[in-house]
Amino acid sequence: MKLRMAIVGCGEIAGYVAFLARFVPRLRITACCDIDPDRASQFARRHRIPAVYSEYDALLDRELLDAVYLAVPHDLHLPMTLKAAEKGKAVLLEKPLARNTAEGQELIRRVSANKVGVNYQYRYDSAAYALARAVQKGELGEIYSIVVQVPWHRERRYFEEASWHRSLERSGGGTLLTQASHFLDWAFWALRDKPQSAMGYTASFAFAVEVETLAHGVVQTQKGTLISIVSSMVCAKEESVSIRVDGQAGSAIYREKPLLTLKFQGVKVKAEKPPLRGFHALQRSLAAFVAWILDDRPYLIPAAEALPALAAVEAIYRSAQTGKRESTIYR
Repeated sequence: MKLRMAIVGCGEIAGYVAFLARFVPRLRITACCDIDPDRASQFARRHRIPAVYSEYDALLDRELLDAVYLAVPHDLHLPMTLKAAEKGKAVLLEKPLARNTAEGQELIRRVSANKVGVNYQYRYDSAAYALARAVQKGELGEIYSIVVQVPWHRERRYFEEASWHRSLERSGGGTLLTQASHFLDWAFWALRDKPQSAMGYTASFAFAVEVETLAHGVVQTQKGTLISIVSSMVCAKEESVSIRVDGQAGSAIYREKPLLTLKFQGVKVKAEKPPLRGFHALQRSLAAFVAWILDDRPYLIPAAEALPALAAVEAIYRSAQTGKRESTIYR
């Protein structure tokens, strides 16, 4: 049996999903949808997708589907997820869960009977998974600190080709929400902990946009771990994401490029492999989502699991405005 899925929103990330879906044997992309009919048609031809739509309601009404993958502006996550859920479809949401915690909580409450996942794919990254499992099993001892660096670069076309990226109302935020939330999500999952409070600074350099292009934040978890995160989309040259974890018994350093590496210091750890095979984290995330829907095997990021990262980002944003330490709005 194969899962019949439609891709909604035919932008850059959707292209990666369509390509990697070819390597997920039980996944079949049967349709795509975009408000720009020409872009939807070109996307369908490029990825050999049989059915093309420019209206989301028509897709849900006419196409025989098991699930939809939503790669749409953040302000559409809640309403489009609700529509799919009403039709009995499973949903894989491109991160983040929503624009803010209130929307995220509403989404979770209203789709509790449906399977809705969020594509925080770094949980399925082989080295990040191994590090998280080492933390969860206590192999580094009590975790004192996690330091995350996201030194990325974006060209002007990032905002020109998807103008919603520049709008605070539509996106909910910039580099911290759209990019760095990947790693906040990973950190809370690795720690099995939740954010309690945060302090932060944000700035908009290089582009005339409403969202931040640089963010520095520190989050304290309920158990006391400090998570420091720096996220940028204005580095002159893009560098590798790095994660450093320091615990009572040892430390670990993760780097994504040029080659995926994970090094432990002070402890010997046998790296645990992700629950599914594959050559890319996004491929594994797709395969795991398929197994969740078809076999009821647990998916690592059901919608409720994505809420802590959203709450932490929101607290950093509030702190950047007030200049004070802000508690997270999270239940």
